[in-house]
Amino acid sequence: GNIMQVPPLYSALKKDGQRLSTLMKRGAAVEAKPARPVTVYSLSLRKFQPPFFTLDVECGGGFYIRSLVSDIGKELSSCANVLELTRTKQGPFTLEEHALPEDKWTIDDIAQSLEHCSSLLPAELALKKSKPEESSEQVLSCEFITLNETKGEDDVIKTF
Repeated sequence: GNIMQVPPLYSALKKDGQRLSTLMKRGAAVEAKPARPVTVYSLSLRKFQPPFFTLDVECGGGFYIRSLVSDIGKELSSCANVLELTRTKQGPFTLEEHALPEDKWTIDDIAQSLEHCSSLLPAELALKKSKPEESSEQVLSCEFITLNETKGEDDVIKTF
């Protein structure tokens, strides 16, 4: 369901165009953002070995797991923090199905994975391009990418 959650001060939220976490690291005084509605689809306790516990959380965008864990600690009149956090799903992508294992970090496997993953995105996201006038950042676009890979004594050029 929907709950109200206060974003942590160390977050990607922005104030005056800069991330709160960057401002905090510089020693700037940062005020907490107001609580905002976020969605939790499921929350389950997977493992409990005091004082450690493992949660499985399915949530909507803007949800902060660290805030949830901190709130659990406060409710228990104690404290709690995150030791390990693993995102197992983002949109149509799952860690199990779409992450490349280290032994597959080759040019061919990466290109194949990118092609497959881009087909899972809605067309408007897959084709979305940044416009230079929308951002102060420099935009680089390429029609194709040429990569050199050495096989034996011959150089092979692959174009994607």
